[in-house]
Amino acid sequence: MAPTLYMVYPSPPVRAVLMTAKAIGLDLNLKEVGLLSNDHLKSDYLKLNPQHTVPTLVDDNGFTIWDSHAIMTYLVTKYAKDDSLYPKDPEKRALVDQRLHFESGIVFARLLRITKPLLVQRKGTIDKRDLDDMIEAYTFLERFLQGKKWATGDFVTLADYSLGASISSIGVLVPIDPKKFPNVTVWLKRLENLSEYEANRDGLALFSLIFKNRLSKL
Repeated sequence: MAPTLYMVYPSPPVRAVLMTAKAIGLDLNLKEVGLLSNDHLKSDYLKLNPQHTVPTLVDDNGFTIWDSHAIMTYLVTKYAKDDSLYPKDPEKRALVDQRLHFESGIVFARLLRITKPLLVQRKGTIDKRDLDDMIEAYTFLERFLQGKKWATGDFVTLADYSLGASISSIGVLVPIDPKKFPNVTVWLKRLENLSEYEANRDGLALFSLIFKNRLSKL
């Protein structure tokens, strides 16, 4: 029986998990959570995930875990045929972990600072400070990628899926200047050419539709 993933397609963390599952050839039972109808706040969902976030994974043995990074590392550790996406070597794994923490603590956190006002407060603009902070995040990633094909080196890892889902989403709202950020531009294009990136496309299109519509109402 396939693990069940509670999810919404526009969510970057969900899309990172979907790319991971596709990369390791794992089928997931997908269950969409109705955020607008507050399904994530209902008792059944809160029993699974008291933080009421998506994604949440329930494995076939009943084991439940949430947070995309925890889900991704769990799936690879349990189901992948090798450790290439999340190496067992301490130094290589430390680099992947650092990039995952960078994605969650900097990149995705700053994305939320932009998207929440657009959705919840129905603002039609992005504050300059938030724009500047996002450009700074691009700058950090540009430096991380110097001399590298992927986020941590010569091989794709979970860090690329996590960063790719968020950076591709942010690029909808804060375009990535290829002259200022050539490494980021080439890296994202390289990621788009991977077969597992297909798991990001539909959700990214929905994300783009939602938030470009918000910004168009200026």
